[in-house]
Amino acid sequence: MMPLRMAQPGETVQLVALRGGHRMRRRLADMGLTLNMPLRLVQRNGHGPVIVDVKGTRLAIGQGMSHHIMVEPLIQTKE
Repeated sequence: MMPLRMAQPGETVQLVALRGGHRMRRRLADMGLTLNMPLRLVQRNGHGPVIVDVKGTRLAIGQGMSHHIMVEPLIQTKE
């Protein structure tokens, strides 16, 4: 498990935990982020927001908030 901000651009991860207070968890839920959903990291740089693709929609998440979103790499199987 690692913070979202540690994922690599292009990597697909699964949201496994939301750390932080009730207001922050509520804000993330309002953005459509729920446990066990896949996220694809689109962009991450040292100063700006983290951009993720969630069900075809891009979301900008601040650096501080991205530190509280815990993810795991999503293992993709070939069929």
